[in-house]
Amino acid sequence: MTDRVLILGGRGRIGRSVAQDIATHTQAKITITGRSPGTVQGADFPLLVLDLAEVDKLREAIANSDIVVHCAGPFHYRDANVLKLCIEQGVNYVDVSDHRSFTKKALNYHQQAVDAGVTAIVNTGIFPGISNSMARQGIEQFHEPEKVHLSYLVAGSGGAGVTVMRTTFLGLQHSFEAWINGQWQLVKPYSEREVVTFPSPYKRSGVYWFDMPETFTIPQAFPKVKSVITKFGSVPDFYNHLTWIAAHVFPKSLMQRHSAIEFLSHVSHLMTDVTNVFSGIGVAVRAEVTGKINGKNAVYSSTLLHENTAVASGYGAGSIAQLLLSGQLKQPGVWPVEAALTTDLFTQTMASRNIKIEQQLRS
Repeated sequence: MTDRVLILGGRGRIGRSVAQDIATHTQAKITITGRSPGTVQGADFPLLVLDLAEVDKLREAIANSDIVVHCAGPFHYRDANVLKLCIEQGVNYVDVSDHRSFTKKALNYHQQAVDAGVTAIVNTGIFPGISNSMARQGIEQFHEPEKVHLSYLVAGSGGAGVTVMRTTFLGLQHSFEAWINGQWQLVKPYSEREVVTFPSPYKRSGVYWFDMPETFTIPQAFPKVKSVITKFGSVPDFYNHLTWIAAHVFPKSLMQRHSAIEFLSHVSHLMTDVTNVFSGIGVAVRAEVTGKINGKNAVYSSTLLHENTAVASGYGAGSIAQLLLSGQLKQPGVWPVEAALTTDLFTQTMASRNIKIEQQLRS
């Protein structure tokens, strides 16, 4: 019997990338959803018109699936109802969520998923997602891992739609807690610029504190780690300065208005339509772990580069779906990807997608 995959938000660019990856690596029958009828560019998947607010229709669609992949962001606005319905129907679940509040809501369903025998993996895109597995790979090199420093860089629009712009601006609204030196400390978004060396063509680029769910999921998965730093930046660099202004100069009351977020998101997307021509739409991830090996200090770093951010995100979620469908990954409960995916399976799926991760360990 052919496996059935339901991709919520499958008409978006990341959703389409996930669908294409699953189609490439499995024989599954894929259905994508959108809130309105219409053609889907560059994809040959049946479309189910579905609004997530239509609970009965959503429940029926989930019941007729073997796995659900939730790509309908931004996740700042989402509750965990899709996950709840998957657990009720005994259907495995994957998402590309990228926001702390949503991740916490999802993890609250852990025991229900265990009891139902449902494996649910959250945060499976590129960052969080592939980046988290890169961090796990580094942590496993150490007897005493101490610090994880994750840096993300996106060129232009990243090949994604306006939703990604919304996610960026929504992430500037509030200070957030980060795990630093064994305690929770409040950090201002888009603060403490740091210049990090990425692979060519990006090389030395600026990154800033950004609220990501791995700031708390990595310490939970690996309690020995005393600090987790997550920083994000854009190419070209002037976008960083504009984002910094939005975070630190614009009144907080303005940045917390839905209308302001929409305006900034659409203007930014129009700007990247112009700059994409020379900046590209790629992504770079750098994971650096410091700690002790046999009592001696060491530093492990790994880097990943891809020419299309949305496609790379599709690889992350698609690979998890592939492993669930094949039965290679079966771990009932709700898990952030770094807590469920072994490094062996991670390296296998990345290699099958021609993703090269450069690694270096130095003492």
